[in-house]
Amino acid sequence: MSNKEKYIQVFINSFAVKEKDLVTLKYQGVGTWDSMGHMRMIAELEETFNVMIEMEDILDFNSYAKGIDIVKKYGIEL
Repeated sequence: MSNKEKYIQVFINSFAVKEKDLVTLKYQGVGTWDSMGHMRMIAELEETFNVMIEMEDILDFNSYAKGIDIVKKYGIEL
């Protein structure tokens, strides 16, 4: 599985959304992406990619698209 596929799967698992809806997905855009869902998603990303995401990035991670930029900061190419 590619890194992009892993990233997509984290979102599908965390927020029970369809892949086609990810491009426009934003924090609190669905009921499952609340503060608790956000932290679960961050934890799953950290485990999947074996990284520790800094607090500033956790707070800045407010959409699927923004997350791609943040994950790339940790050396993960999507």
